[in-house]
Amino acid sequence: MGMENYLNHNFHAVKSKHSSDEALQKWRSLCHVVKNPKRRFRFTANLSKRNEAAAMRRAHSGDYQVPDDVKEAGFDICADEAASLVEAHDIKKLKFHGGVESLAEKLKTSTTNGLSIDDEGLAVRQKLFGINKFAESPQRSFWVFVWEALHDMTLMILAMCAFVSLVVGIATEGWPKGAHDGLGIVASILLVVFVTATSDYRQSLQFRDLDKEKKKISIQVTRSGYRQKLSIYELLPGDIVHLSIGDQVPADGLFISGFAVSIDESSLTGESEPVMVSVENPWLMSGTKVQDGSCKMLVTTVGMRTQWGKLMATLSEGGDDETPLQVKLNGVATVIGKIGLFFAIVTFAVLVQKLLARKLLMGTQWSWAADDALELLEYFAIAVTIVVVAVPEGLPLAVTLSLAFAMKKMMNDKALVRHLAACETMGSATTICSDKTGTLTTNKMTVVKSCMCLSVKDVNKQGNSNSGIPDNALKILLQSIFSNTGGEVVNNKEGKREILGTPTEAAILEFGLSLGGDFQAERQASTVLRVEPFNSSKKRMGVVLKLPEGGVRAHCKGASEIILAACDKVINADGEVVDLKEGSLNHLKTTIDQFAGEALRTLCLAYIDLDKNVSAETPIPSSGYTCIGIVGIKDPVRPGVKESVAVCRSAGIMVRMVTGDNINTAKAIAKECGILRDDGIAIEGPDFREKSLEELDELVPKIQVMARSSPLDKHRLVKHLRTTFGEVVAVTGDGTNDAPALHEADIGLAMGIAGTEVAKESADVIILDDNFSTIVTVAKWGRSVYVNIQKFVQFQLTVNIVALMVNFTSACLTGNTPLTAVQLLWVNMIMDTLGALALATEPPNDALMKRIPVGRQGNFISKVMWRNIFGQSLYQFIVIWLLQTKGKSFYGLSGHNSDLILNTLIFNSFVFCQLFNEVNSREMEKLNVLNGILQNNVFVSVLSATAVFQIIIIEFLGTFASTSPLTMKQWYYSILTGFLSMPIAVILKMIPV
Repeated sequence: MGMENYLNHNFHAVKSKHSSDEALQKWRSLCHVVKNPKRRFRFTANLSKRNEAAAMRRAHSGDYQVPDDVKEAGFDICADEAASLVEAHDIKKLKFHGGVESLAEKLKTSTTNGLSIDDEGLAVRQKLFGINKFAESPQRSFWVFVWEALHDMTLMILAMCAFVSLVVGIATEGWPKGAHDGLGIVASILLVVFVTATSDYRQSLQFRDLDKEKKKISIQVTRSGYRQKLSIYELLPGDIVHLSIGDQVPADGLFISGFAVSIDESSLTGESEPVMVSVENPWLMSGTKVQDGSCKMLVTTVGMRTQWGKLMATLSEGGDDETPLQVKLNGVATVIGKIGLFFAIVTFAVLVQKLLARKLLMGTQWSWAADDALELLEYFAIAVTIVVVAVPEGLPLAVTLSLAFAMKKMMNDKALVRHLAACETMGSATTICSDKTGTLTTNKMTVVKSCMCLSVKDVNKQGNSNSGIPDNALKILLQSIFSNTGGEVVNNKEGKREILGTPTEAAILEFGLSLGGDFQAERQASTVLRVEPFNSSKKRMGVVLKLPEGGVRAHCKGASEIILAACDKVINADGEVVDLKEGSLNHLKTTIDQFAGEALRTLCLAYIDLDKNVSAETPIPSSGYTCIGIVGIKDPVRPGVKESVAVCRSAGIMVRMVTGDNINTAKAIAKECGILRDDGIAIEGPDFREKSLEELDELVPKIQVMARSSPLDKHRLVKHLRTTFGEVVAVTGDGTNDAPALHEADIGLAMGIAGTEVAKESADVIILDDNFSTIVTVAKWGRSVYVNIQKFVQFQLTVNIVALMVNFTSACLTGNTPLTAVQLLWVNMIMDTLGALALATEPPNDALMKRIPVGRQGNFISKVMWRNIFGQSLYQFIVIWLLQTKGKSFYGLSGHNSDLILNTLIFNSFVFCQLFNEVNSREMEKLNVLNGILQNNVFVSVLSATAVFQIIIIEFLGTFASTSPLTMKQWYYSILTGFLSMPIAVILKMIPV
């Protein structure tokens, strides 16, 4: 189609993600002349503000003097001094204050136990140092939206017409008769403005609620000697924060202790190279990300005093990228607007020519009265109103309305949408690459089997957990469990034992406690020299300990086959270290396969004794280990996952499992979920890496499970699916290393519970309950948004075409138009604001997941839509034309008000055609359009309100709306005329396209 080609040529450069500035600027220049730029472009990104934010750089610190009120409160450093110290990375000033420990004392805190404060102390600290919140632009009031709606250029011109009409009308006909036409236009303008402002105001409230949800971040903090989770908004200077891989640094502060801490400061400085943080370089800046390692941090500065706080004040005004659908519909609105403007000018010219011809015939061309001026004014008002009706200003805004509605509902369904485009893109998804742990499974882990000292046991069936393990082997096992962990065993405020850490770490620590181990005693018995946190590429983690007896030992744990391959010794049933011979090796490999076949996650624990002179900088060895044992961890499949995978399959969405786990574990879980079928294959990451591009072309479509995958494997799979096969790919991720794949995917889905802040920031949607079934719900809502906008476009374009055809042909043939300015404004509101509200907020139904997704290449305005639009437009045009030519004789109209009654009938029939066509638009292809209509309260309310208000306009507001009360027979035929559009729609849907 010509329209689709025009849109693809001019409005296709904007993608769902990572659009260039040139592409974003191009469509703006094509749509620079619009009715109301304030309203049309409210939800488009402010490119100039973005450039301002990108240009921001660090400010210089000033002089320091401790204020008296700070001294009186017992502090030896003020907020501004602490802020300038960290912001300027001033090592001399830090030394002047005595280093980190001394600074902690000046902030009245302890680097071990954290803040110890009551409510009063909290209030004093907040008053002096501020709270950890950024200044937000105040919520715009309802009247601001009214003011913006009044900026519509066509409404302003109509308001001027109304003013002139009032002046001329009152001067010639007196008050109140002469004011009727003018007041009618004023009332219509006010109604349009207030309904528009109400709709826009409600949208802004929804987006504000969603913005608050996006900013909810929790962090591990030590306060009053207890480790606890706090919202970042509750942080205060003096707090001790625990950071690990993937965390966002929540405030400015200083490094206290930790290992291998690498910070990504690109969000603050633009530098992509990570910064190593240590005692020598202790600066931690708010808004940066922990790329590697873990540490304790002393908070020194919070909120707007941090550099990130100052940057956020500018960033918050930059806005979100507009979505491809918004851009495309802006294009549609611009094209139709130009056509409407052309018809409006021609209509005005024809009407004026008819008036001049009539005056020439009567010989009064040099005699102009007030009535002639009013007639000219009415013609001009009609021309302007044609533009109002013809320009579908509501099209791009209907996208926003539908997205806002969907986002609010998805929030209730445990999905937080971070980027608007993700909603509509998810509706086109053809592939979902899902993690296993925590997404397909519950992430509630327990050790149920173990193989220690070559002896396999069911952990949950043992009477005494440590029975059968020799004492010296048990000692090494407990040392491995409690020293080589990212978790902790602490006592909470109630004095109860609590395990902190990932579900995997918690399961192993629980296993260690069941063996009679003491976490604190084990940690205090040896000194940690080096830590290598778990890395999803190496699939292992390690620690180097200085033992109390003087030796040095490294412990390692991770993927069973990888750790086992690094072992050349094993602890046997007698607790002795012996060479790992083929028989024992095969026994351990069989045990791993047996555990994996039972859908258990397997981890291998090993150790190696090192030279006493080894330093903290020496990397942990990659071979020469002694195998301690293997644990089998149960992580049950989530309820409802199998059904959700089946729904995806029927909807044409391929689900692939991408996991770091053992291939046998992955296959067992995939079969249980219904992901791995007879026609698919399971492959390991290392094998996938070795394949050539030609082999991948044949292999990728069949891959249903990828095990032992690295983040780069996932990235490569996603890229191949998108570029080679044109798939629209959704990817789930929870770790920091998943960020590249989330960024590469069409839709990145981060886990809300298990996900790191880095993963969440790279994602488009956050799955708050980490549940695969929620991902299917997002897909359903995405399809709903796409289809709802298509329904609204079909409905609105029908009204546009009919209104243009009727007014233009009537003006050309009769020298008059049947629809007045006030009536056209009412029709405009029905189709623009109320139509969008009714059709763009249809909730999804199960039928949406039984159709093939449109994918990347689908035309938005389809042939089916054009068939329905032209068919309904032709029917409505014929009805109105018959009323204009045959109406008087059919209804037996005569007398001085016969023209008024006929025009009222035309107006009434036209409106009821739109109401019934609104019902027709609920389904573009299905014959039954009434299915589920009563469950959609918004649709029923809008339809009912429109019908009631139409009755009021006809029967009681005739003076202002140029209508006359109708008889029951006339009402019956008006409604019947509209109703007949429903069987017409059924006939149209039977025509193949």
